[in-house]
Amino acid sequence: MGRALAAGSARKNTPTTASSYRNRLATKHQALADAEKKVSEFRTKEADRRAKATRDRSAAARTTSVGIQSARLHSAQRHDAEANKAARDASIWSTKAARYGREAADLAAKLAKAEQAERRAPASQARKESRLSTAEAEVRSAPKKLRAPNPEKLRVLLLGATSDGDLRIAREQQRIRAAVQSATHRDLIELEAHPAPTTDMLLDALSRFRPHVVHLSSHSANEQGADLFHGHAIASADALARAIAAVDDKPLIVLLNSSLSEIQITQLVAAIPFVIAMPASIGDVDAITYAARFYAAIADGQSVHAAHLLSRVAVEMNGLDNHDLPTLSYAADIDPRASKLVTPPPV
Repeated sequence: MGRALAAGSARKNTPTTASSYRNRLATKHQALADAEKKVSEFRTKEADRRAKATRDRSAAARTTSVGIQSARLHSAQRHDAEANKAARDASIWSTKAARYGREAADLAAKLAKAEQAERRAPASQARKESRLSTAEAEVRSAPKKLRAPNPEKLRVLLLGATSDGDLRIAREQQRIRAAVQSATHRDLIELEAHPAPTTDMLLDALSRFRPHVVHLSSHSANEQGADLFHGHAIASADALARAIAAVDDKPLIVLLNSSLSEIQITQLVAAIPFVIAMPASIGDVDAITYAARFYAAIADGQSVHAAHLLSRVAVEMNGLDNHDLPTLSYAADIDPRASKLVTPPPV
């Protein structure tokens, strides 16, 4: 029963085509013709029976025989009854014919509208598809709005593998602090550093500090799923991506200032807007120079794209070899040129 009702509803909502109206109109015209034929037949029968009744009464009036007179009158009554029935049948079919005529006129009007709509349909569909394509293009090209760090400070979480290891984590974090302190909007940036974080420290920082930027300095293994923090915070790339995706206030940027970290990009960029990583081994001085200039440019109010380019130029102008290694990756609906993480307050 439910399926029948659903099917009926679907049929009701389906637009009727001109071909369907044309077929229904032809059927209705045939029904009208049949009804009019019936009316004519019953009117003819009525007239015939009334004529016979009249003749029988005339014959009864002329005869002197009582028996013949009675028979003629009885025949006249029978013909009158048949004439009356034929009249009623003619009236019934006349009513049907009138209804069929109205329905045919209604179908003819609907057919005309359907034919007109079908003639217009190709142009209308073309306009609709054009508007849809334009709207889709606008949606695709519209930059996604980032979680604005202002009026709150931009929070940067600095994480390292060790305090005095090969990457000189402490030195890098000191250079970043110094660069930010010399920037125009230094008061709009808050740094939290953990040279040797544990897993709990990493998760606590993501939940409590709610960083806009997560900066990771370590030797990244060149196999997917390897540890990012060696013996300290045990976090594979996919685990780190899940941790970042789990918090309500997700970071805007993860910067992997470490060697051979390209393998983590795909996992991380699915969770956050921007990922900066090194697709090959990068020297310590190159990595530190890039990071310091990047955060200085961000603190000066530069866009993510501009800060990235300025940082690569800084590496190159310092005579270092790895200026082209830092790679900025971002989500398809993000425009790094329009994304600024620090916006100065209105004057």
